[in-house]
Amino acid sequence: MKLEKVVIANRGEIALRILRACKQLGLKTVAVHSTADRDLMHVKLADETICIGPAAAKESYLNIPSIIAAAEATGASAIHPGYGFLSENADFAEMVEKSGFIFIGPTADTIRLMGDKVSAKRAMMKAGVPCVPGSDGALGDDIEENRRLANEIGYPIIIKAAGGGGGRGMRVVRSDAELADAIALTKREADLFFNNPAVYMEKFLENPRHIEFQVLSDGHGNAIYLGERDCSMQRRNQKVLEEAPAPFITEEQRKSIGERCAKACVDIGYRGAGTFEFLYENGQFYFIEMNTRVQVEHPITEMITGVDIVREMIIVCAGAPLSYKQSDIKINGHAIECRINAEDPKTFLPSPGEIKRLHVPGGPGVRWDSHIYQTYKVPPHYDSLVGKLIVHDVNRELAMARALEALDEMVIDGIKTNIPLHKDLLSDPVEIQGGASIHYLEHKLGMQDVSAQQNKEAEVKAESEGESKTTKASAEKKAASPEAAEKAPRKRVKKA
Repeated sequence: MKLEKVVIANRGEIALRILRACKQLGLKTVAVHSTADRDLMHVKLADETICIGPAAAKESYLNIPSIIAAAEATGASAIHPGYGFLSENADFAEMVEKSGFIFIGPTADTIRLMGDKVSAKRAMMKAGVPCVPGSDGALGDDIEENRRLANEIGYPIIIKAAGGGGGRGMRVVRSDAELADAIALTKREADLFFNNPAVYMEKFLENPRHIEFQVLSDGHGNAIYLGERDCSMQRRNQKVLEEAPAPFITEEQRKSIGERCAKACVDIGYRGAGTFEFLYENGQFYFIEMNTRVQVEHPITEMITGVDIVREMIIVCAGAPLSYKQSDIKINGHAIECRINAEDPKTFLPSPGEIKRLHVPGGPGVRWDSHIYQTYKVPPHYDSLVGKLIVHDVNRELAMARALEALDEMVIDGIKTNIPLHKDLLSDPVEIQGGASIHYLEHKLGMQDVSAQQNKEAEVKAESEGESKTTKASAEKKAASPEAAEKAPRKRVKKA
């Protein structure tokens, strides 16, 4: 199928980013949106718009039949899922392609392979990508065998849900006495949150950094890596500030790990943009998962390589070969991204409301990826991200200075934001030095006790809601079936 018109199945800043890339390629765009998002910037700019449901994400941005019906009604040729929502939903990817559209992302089989932590780890080990020592597959019910394995790996170990993510479905174990209960609880939690009770065991790294490698692959045997990013500044497993390249990673390390990631893409037939996430400790990389989509933090890689990742993703998913060879990729300078959220900078509670006044910083090396504008009303229904401040300069020290200057210039009145947190971080001696672990920000904010309490709450929920999980999952699976998509009513097309 020739690529001519793209449905943007997302919202916010990434929807606007995709729209811009489509326009540069001469492609028509269709913005699907909820009733709460009629005033989004990309909705105003799209060639066509369709309201696909009410504010609740499950009735709009997670409504597979409505999204596919929108593509049918508008004569679109492709659907771009962005990040979050349905972007890593293999059933959605499969239904999109079975309905005759191009899915701008990897195939459903690849998403399934890499979405399951156990099968992903096996595939990566086969490709020579270094992995955290752990179980060879899901854990069985033989507690003695599980204890033997834990002692062979060496405590502390961590029990993880095979289908997990977002910090849920994982539990640290420091002795044989804790192991049986930890496995049982994590299995219940995994079944509750991910409809997959399988869990596996890995060595727990005490103070690692989070370093990820960006890749592009065309599914025809061509793949490249675009260097790495350091995403260790996290709060509750959510990234706050990212930078590229990662401090103290050598060119030899970059080449060694990057080449293995590119080889893995070729081995699994990967198509599109993707990210290999690693824990890094004591000079060693350990694969943890692959994100089979464009990442929130992709702009910093674009800034240091000059590669338009979103545009290239669209091109290769339409069937064209990669526009770049590995020899074309050069790392230039340093880039930093600050995720600006509509939230209280001290309590981190969401802060929806109207943008009363907005001033965006500018100047050389300053980029602002955002969907907000003056008078825009930030809704309370979705993620609190309102924009990404990205800066670039010739080295890390100058990039940090430029980021602070840009934050000083930025004005967002009417809502609270986490701009003060970013100013504090960029002035922090540990951050200035570089190389902080994934635990540093939570220690700095005094959140370790809060995280422990959240884990306890997850245990209670897993125990109390486990019984109702199966019935709910069955209903959701039926609602997302191909038959349901075929019966979905067509939506009226409104010209933007």
